[in-house]
Amino acid sequence: MFFTGISDEAGKAIETQIKAHQQLGWNHLELRAIGDGNLASLSEAEYRNVYEKLQGAKMTVSCFSSGIANWAKKITTDFQLDVTELTNSIPRMHELNTKFVRIMSYPNDGWAEKKWFDEVIRRLKELSKIAADNGLILVHENCSGYGGISADHTLRLLEAVDSPALKLVYDTGNAPAESQDSWDYYQKVKEHIVYIHIKDATMKTATGDTEFTFPGEGDGYVRKIVADALNSGYDGGFSIEPHLAAIVHLAQESKNADSQYNTYVEYGERFKKLMAEI
Repeated sequence: MFFTGISDEAGKAIETQIKAHQQLGWNHLELRAIGDGNLASLSEAEYRNVYEKLQGAKMTVSCFSSGIANWAKKITTDFQLDVTELTNSIPRMHELNTKFVRIMSYPNDGWAEKKWFDEVIRRLKELSKIAADNGLILVHENCSGYGGISADHTLRLLEAVDSPALKLVYDTGNAPAESQDSWDYYQKVKEHIVYIHIKDATMKTATGDTEFTFPGEGDGYVRKIVADALNSGYDGGFSIEPHLAAIVHLAQESKNADSQYNTYVEYGERFKKLMAEI
């Protein structure tokens, strides 16, 4: 078991991301945005700088939080964009000794459900084959796309793709933010979970309001899920994604870099305390 986090929520620069995790006493981080790019889109010179910084800090990359099939990639988006992102990331992931690629499953764009489902499965089968052929594992997050609608949709997706290279990352806070019961969702899919995102939120109301909170203060059943995972033999990563001072992937960035950094570190410290209590 280890602690990690989607480190761009501490700041855009790799130096800031490393510093936050060092302050928390962690030697893992989950890479999403680095500056204005990500692991697959950085130039070779930019990537070499990131690699050297990570190596110098003895920092392990627990997961590449990619943009593949995510909230911005509707089912009508050119599939080649995701194939390119995955294939471009492969040599870098091998060099970083990273096997997990976080993905989602393509939000619909007005298609009939069967047509949408069939195309999602076709795409994820192809991406899963690329991953399997290169020793990687796609971890699907309960977020945007077909597989994020419900636990049953997640299970249907896994069954249809039927690949050992497709597993789950469970995000504790996404469920309440989408009016779903996080404990019920987790119980239904837990046998397929290989990685866990720690986020917390209040239950989405009828007016669409929700609030992200510190871990254990919302409706994500964070404490209950973490305790159950550990008691069930889970020995993987717990990756924080605060969504408090910034929601980086939605371009909702803090206007105060110090506040963003400090909130990220405080979130990590609070999660460490929660874990110690468990």
